[in-house]
Amino acid sequence: MTAFADLDAYVRLPRLDGLWLSPDGGRLVVGMAGPNEENNRYTTALWEVDPEGRRPARRLTRSVKGEAAAAFTPGGDLLFTSARPRPGDDDEDVSALWRQPAGGGDAYVIAKLPGGLSGVRVSPDGTLVAGSPIMPSAAGAGDDEEVRKQRKESGVSAMLHEGYPVRFWDHDLGPALPRLVTAPLSDSLELRDLTGHVGPALDNEGDWDLSPDGRTVVATWAVSEQAGSLRATVVAIDVATGERRTIADDAGHDYESPHISPDGATVAFSARARSTTEEPGDVWLCLAPLAGGPVRALTADWDRWPGPARWTPDSAALIVAADDDGRAPLWRVDAADGQVTRLTPDNGCYYDVRVSPDGRWAYAMRSAVDSPPSPVRVSLTGSVEFLRGPASGSPGPAAVEFLRGPAEALELPGRLEEVETTVADGSRVRAWLALPHGGTAPFPLVLKIHGGPVSSWNSWSWRWNPWVWVARGYAVLMPDPALSTGYGYEFIKRGWGAWGDKPYTDLMAITDTVVARPDIDETRTAAAGGSFGGYMANWVAGHTDRFDAIVTHASLWALDQFGATTDHSFYWARELSPERQHENSPHRFADAITTPMLVIHGDKDYRVPIGEGLRLWWDLVSRSKEDGVPHKFLYYPDENHWILTPGNAKAWYATVLAFLDHHVRGEDWERPDLFG
Repeated sequence: MTAFADLDAYVRLPRLDGLWLSPDGGRLVVGMAGPNEENNRYTTALWEVDPEGRRPARRLTRSVKGEAAAAFTPGGDLLFTSARPRPGDDDEDVSALWRQPAGGGDAYVIAKLPGGLSGVRVSPDGTLVAGSPIMPSAAGAGDDEEVRKQRKESGVSAMLHEGYPVRFWDHDLGPALPRLVTAPLSDSLELRDLTGHVGPALDNEGDWDLSPDGRTVVATWAVSEQAGSLRATVVAIDVATGERRTIADDAGHDYESPHISPDGATVAFSARARSTTEEPGDVWLCLAPLAGGPVRALTADWDRWPGPARWTPDSAALIVAADDDGRAPLWRVDAADGQVTRLTPDNGCYYDVRVSPDGRWAYAMRSAVDSPPSPVRVSLTGSVEFLRGPASGSPGPAAVEFLRGPAEALELPGRLEEVETTVADGSRVRAWLALPHGGTAPFPLVLKIHGGPVSSWNSWSWRWNPWVWVARGYAVLMPDPALSTGYGYEFIKRGWGAWGDKPYTDLMAITDTVVARPDIDETRTAAAGGSFGGYMANWVAGHTDRFDAIVTHASLWALDQFGATTDHSFYWARELSPERQHENSPHRFADAITTPMLVIHGDKDYRVPIGEGLRLWWDLVSRSKEDGVPHKFLYYPDENHWILTPGNAKAWYATVLAFLDHHVRGEDWERPDLFG
């Protein structure tokens, strides 16, 4: 029996994420998360991985609070953030910046601000820049603590907003807002406020970069527009003076993810044409001189959407990942002419890319639908001699080498196949199909619909993991319908502003193809989805009775209500006019729903607010004509758009499986004993 058949074992599986490379290329660090003793959160420890793949991984940090890697110093010391306590420190909820010497020895705190630190960048000359939320009235980082103390002593928890937005995903935007702070690297940083109070201009994710000489920061900078909108620009900030100048800004585009070339001359960043009701808005890489000058489109003719770019050491090329046909390979983009070359030939999805200082390797995290995240290195000068690790059955020629990470390879309870069909307008629609090992065919089928909606099934997921369902004997179909990335701009446009049209018919067409297989039982099927996938599950429920059960998580139900209450209303308004909101809103078809539905929602979800789930639940139960309501509502008062804690994740899977077993397999309903 694999760990996927035991929910207690499944939620305890180690989860790798994040990758950092030292300036000399000699140290590689990854994070590995696992449940804490109370089973109420995952905490991350940092592990060092041999960049050459010879030595086993070794653990670097241990604490109850956990750690997050931040950066390396020029000498190879590791900087990380953690809320672990230090002697005499009563404030254990704020992450401090710690320094762990490369040669060994205990880690020690070098900086702590009341709002914590994020997005740490260190230049070769030892200049450090980071982000920290600071109260608006604070003159700088130095008196932020006093302002917070006065607010607390006054008993004020209210926030006064003077612009939009006010929330993001799962947290309030305010009262403290991000600023950049800086200091020369030392064992006790005297952090200086670099930007002052700039409202919502900076994010909490660290979307900025520091020039090699430590003199300039380039950052994504949000600019307020009319009608509550924001426009993303790229700016350069002088570290000595705080003076700011614009690198890229125009009303028709958003610019983000800036990275400065190693020679300090050029900034690479992504450009996204502003979407409209008719156009999704294309995405491409741009280059601009750091000193100022025209923006040059580099990949405007490439019909793929590149992710954040990393420069090669000679500043001649960029390494990017981009969705492609159910994968997310690495690509090399020539900085002179934009020529694109695919680097990885496999089914992997690559991210957190780091390029070695000698230009020989791209280090990255790699995952796939059938392979959890793992550190790898990719040859930039030719193929390596062998592939080893959890995705390889035996050594063989390849361009990707799995490194010796801290997590053991997982045994899956099934296998993965690729399927496709041709739909009425001639478009090709493809999908992954996960099938159980052993068992008795034909298998019951779960149609799993991805979120986004501009997204793709091409990577591992711990939250909606198909292998948990496969271990229970279900086949799981994961299609990429219209609106999915990796198939070109026109494929996205097929479903733009018409969510209930091509995306729905594509899903039904690929389902028709798969249920015609002899190993799939057409009489036992379910549909499930979260976020936009939940929207589509709701749409399916109101337009067909072909499924025995439907699971809808964090789902959009009444689009007029959603559009005005989500955290970034201006974005959705560009695609969905009031007329399209009405045409595509699932709530209009509530009377047609006959399929039992499991509704799941978290109260801290600000992207799809809880009102969507509550209204859906009432619309279902108020129309029920049975003595016992066939539907169920799994409500999380302390989770957000995602179910993140180990205990709640176990409750999620236990409820979903019990619901499917009851309605798809005809088993008696058994309420999971986790709920008391």
